[in-house]
Amino acid sequence: MIFEIIQIITEQVNNYLEEIGLDKSVVAENIAFLESQNEDIGTALKDGVALTLINLDEEATLKNFPNHTIENTKTIYKNSIINLNLYLLFSANRDKYVNSLKDISKIIEFFQGKRLFTQANTIYNRSSSAMSNVDNFRFTVELYTPTFEELNYIWGTLGGKQLPSALYKVSMIQIERNIVQAEGQVIGEFTGITKRKEQS
Repeated sequence: MIFEIIQIITEQVNNYLEEIGLDKSVVAENIAFLESQNEDIGTALKDGVALTLINLDEEATLKNFPNHTIENTKTIYKNSIINLNLYLLFSANRDKYVNSLKDISKIIEFFQGKRLFTQANTIYNRSSSAMSNVDNFRFTVELYTPTFEELNYIWGTLGGKQLPSALYKVSMIQIERNIVQAEGQVIGEFTGITKRKEQS
């Protein structure tokens, strides 16, 4: 679901930028390749906004929740669902610095107006074969503000010059592989006889 969520966010932000009269400038691409000799990547990052996954972590509070369902008379046991948080960096590399600032400002404005994304309130290209396995989803997007030290480390790791940017935390992406670990019978009614102890 990582690719699908990033694709949904890319489409949503681009649709908003187009609605307010700006270019659909956001592209899902690794900003670390900004100086790449690859023409395709260079073209994608030129005069645009790169959306880059820079980190992910597991939501520890939900790590040990049991994962089982009841189907007819059987209980189906599976490994626990992995709940992920994604850290997405929007980096504006527009030809004009003022356009980079405008894009980042409008991206922040978009997420201020919409933090919760669900199947019902989100429009995306459902006919795309890459999105065919997207079922029900629910995730939130919130602005994540790194310290100056963290920001310096991020851009140092990406190996490029610092660009106007905004970092967002996307919570809770569920990852589950449909493999049954065990099956068991559903417990029915308890039957038995209880005896009352006679008083002497």
